[in-house]
Amino acid sequence: MATDGAGAGPQRLNRLLADRGVASRRSADRLIAAGRVLVDGRRPPRSGCLVDQGAVVLVDGRPIAERSPGPVYLVLNKPPGVVSTARDPLGRATVVDTVAQGPRVFPVGRLDLASRGLVLLTNDGELALRLTHPRYRVPKHYRVAVGGWPQVAQLSHLRAGAMLEDGPATPLLVAEEGAWPGGRRLRIVIADGRNQEVRRLCAAVGLRVHDLQRVGIGPLRLGGLPEGTVRELGPRELERLRVAGGLPARP
Repeated sequence: MATDGAGAGPQRLNRLLADRGVASRRSADRLIAAGRVLVDGRRPPRSGCLVDQGAVVLVDGRPIAERSPGPVYLVLNKPPGVVSTARDPLGRATVVDTVAQGPRVFPVGRLDLASRGLVLLTNDGELALRLTHPRYRVPKHYRVAVGGWPQVAQLSHLRAGAMLEDGPATPLLVAEEGAWPGGRRLRIVIADGRNQEVRRLCAAVGLRVHDLQRVGIGPLRLGGLPEGTVRELGPRELERLRVAGGLPARP
C-alpha cells in the first residue's frame, strides 16, 4: 500500500475500484470509509490511499477483478420497489439483478425505492463520476405527479428554490405538463441529484408527490423502454453523454 505518489504506477484506491467495475468512485469512497476494503491484508485510511501495482485488494473478503473489464453501458427503466444499489442487505431486488451475467456494473446515481424511471448501469467509473458529481452540473429530468392544483405562489417558490437540510437547492427548470386524475404533472430538472432532492423540494413548498419518474440524464432519454427492461446504450448516446460530462466524445 503506497501512501504518496512515489514509485511506478500507484493508483488511487477509489479509482482502482471504479476501473475494476466494483463501484463508482463515490460509492467506492463509502466502501473504504465503512472498512469493507482491505489492501494487502490491511484496512486503508477512511480517506483512501494510493495502491501499488500487484497489491491484493479485497472487498467484503473477495478479491476484485485482476483486469479492468470492457466498458458496459446499460439503460434500465426501474420499476417502483426496486433498490438502486448493486446489493441490498435486506435481500430486496436491486437494479443490478435485472442484468444478465457479465461484467459487474453499478448504478449511476440513485432513485429512491418508490420512484421509477431511467437508471444508467455501467462499469465506467470516470463517466459515472462526471454524471453524478454536482461539480459537472449534468441535468437530471423528472416527471412528477403532484396532488391537487399547485398555486402560482407554490410554483414560483419551487422555481426559486428552497433551503433543504443539506443546503440550498434550486431547480434548473419547473414546468407544468398537464393533468392527471389526482392533480397536475410537473417537469422538474435539477443538476445536483442529492438524496430525494425533488421530493424534498416539492415538500418544502407544500406539494405532495404521488409519482416520480426520471426520464432523462443529460442528453440521454428514457423514451419508450418498457418498465423493468434493459437495453444497451447506443454509440451516439454514449458520445453525447461523455460530452455532457466534459469528456471527449470518444475515449
